[in-house]
Amino acid sequence: MPAQMYIRHLPSSTERHDLAVWEGEGGAVPIPTREAIDPEWHRVGAELSDRVVELAGRDDVIVSCLPQTRIGADACFIPDLAALEMRRAVFAPLPVTQLRPRHVGNEVLYPAAWGAFVHEAAHAAHSRWVTPTALRGTPVDHVAQLLEESRAESAHLARRPHDRRWLRACVARLVMPDMPTYRPEAPPAAAWVAGLILARRDAGILDADEVRVLEARITEVLGAEVLSKLRLIWRAAQATADTDAEAMMEHARAWREVLAALRQQPESRANSFTRTAAECVRRVAGGEAQEAASEVEAATASQSARKSRVEERERKVAARASAAHQARRVFAPGTPQPIPHSKSDSPQVRNPVAGTRPPTAGEKVAAGRLGRALRVAAHRERVSTRVPTTTPPGRLSMRGALARDAQRSAGQIPTAAPWHRTRYQRAPNPSLRFGVALDVSGSMKDACGPIASAAWILAKAVAVTGRDSTFAAVTFDKCITAITAPGRTPSQVTELEAVGGGHCLGGAINVLDAALGLTSAGTGGRLLAIASDGRFTPEQWAEANSCLGALRNSGCALLWLTFAPDPHDVLRRAAPDVPRIELGAPAQAVDVLAKAATSALHSA
Repeated sequence: MPAQMYIRHLPSSTERHDLAVWEGEGGAVPIPTREAIDPEWHRVGAELSDRVVELAGRDDVIVSCLPQTRIGADACFIPDLAALEMRRAVFAPLPVTQLRPRHVGNEVLYPAAWGAFVHEAAHAAHSRWVTPTALRGTPVDHVAQLLEESRAESAHLARRPHDRRWLRACVARLVMPDMPTYRPEAPPAAAWVAGLILARRDAGILDADEVRVLEARITEVLGAEVLSKLRLIWRAAQATADTDAEAMMEHARAWREVLAALRQQPESRANSFTRTAAECVRRVAGGEAQEAASEVEAATASQSARKSRVEERERKVAARASAAHQARRVFAPGTPQPIPHSKSDSPQVRNPVAGTRPPTAGEKVAAGRLGRALRVAAHRERVSTRVPTTTPPGRLSMRGALARDAQRSAGQIPTAAPWHRTRYQRAPNPSLRFGVALDVSGSMKDACGPIASAAWILAKAVAVTGRDSTFAAVTFDKCITAITAPGRTPSQVTELEAVGGGHCLGGAINVLDAALGLTSAGTGGRLLAIASDGRFTPEQWAEANSCLGALRNSGCALLWLTFAPDPHDVLRRAAPDVPRIELGAPAQAVDVLAKAATSALHSA
């Protein structure tokens, strides 16, 4: 049995024994030297003591890193002292100055040592049973301690399955290399190796293909029937409770009974496990390296994804800042001026705003009618709540009054409320945020007049809907030009000309979003209407669809108006998720936009 896997209990009545008694029972008396009191190793021990809390759920365990542990093992746990000792050599070849156990993730530099630490922490958490005094040091005790190795690790993995990697590293680099040397080559040795290694397969630490060669060699020595019986015993031990010492002793006795019957058979099948152990170590080490590579790959992918998310957030923040700056330029006070969408676009373009004119009588009537319709759509009835009370005013409930009298007659504190009053609370009217983007390229000449008229009517109507309701309209070609700025009610109708070239719908959407908050969730209705024939390039469609997708995901209503037949069904193929209305005459745009605004308020 490798020494590093032991847990060691102190003798009974420790207070009445001196160190000589402890040494006489197998404990080594540590002699303090300059090497033993190295402050760097004291720091490592203190940091490991902090990590025991998360591994074992105990804050009373003290970890020490010593040149040699009390029992000569690579690591050991002494329950009576709540002491966990580790031999410094297990951290080799890493110098002590590079050991930072307090930093989560530093353990990848010393996986085998950390696996031994995790193993002893599992003992600290789950090895709560104690061998009866009469059985201390007997063969039954030794077998019970063997069974406890895989039992403690199995219980630990049930709490912390991600620690499997470190336990595998400990088995591959510390346990298995020492496996062929600590027992004579006989059936008891094969049984011991089975309880030490194959039991870890059933505990979920090792894979079946990694120990298949070792299992075959153990089967040659013990026989399939004996190995099956031993497997039933260690699996029963793995299901035993942490404090059930009696059950662990029974499992150990059953183990010895199986081996006692086996010893009566000739031992001609005894064989060396050296070559088999080396093959098993190679396979486990290969699996460990593969898992480590997978974890590194997953960590790299996670870091790359996190970096991409950060870059995406930064890109969105920069895009919002750029859109806000562009919106301030587009809606600046004074005569509307075309603002180029990108620096590559020449600012020497014709302004689509040809001038202004007074509104007609029909436009004034339409604005008044739409304003009333929007106010009606935004109106919300008062919310009534029935509140019970013990005193008037209110409506008396005879059932409540009788219940109150009955409580008084019974000598109880009356809790019934015989009066009810109705409390009315006014619900806030939703606001409307409405944006219109008009294509003023040459193919949209017939739509300029009706859309300009609709923009004025909508601006006047939205202005009387509520103080939080806003409306804005822009034109787009290569540049973006304001028709109606948010928060400003125009007194004149803007006259437009379709003289532009190119399309920057994405830029127009971003400007309207920055000015109106179309992607910002909140109370009220949000609506974006686009008037265009959709004759865009693939690059322009890609930018526009990205902006439309953001609006749609935020819950903003969308509407696309087109004024000419679309023989190639361009709009439906390029923007399938945007509702489209094909108008027979541009003058119908006013009614369509008014209905859309009313519907947005109704559904808010």
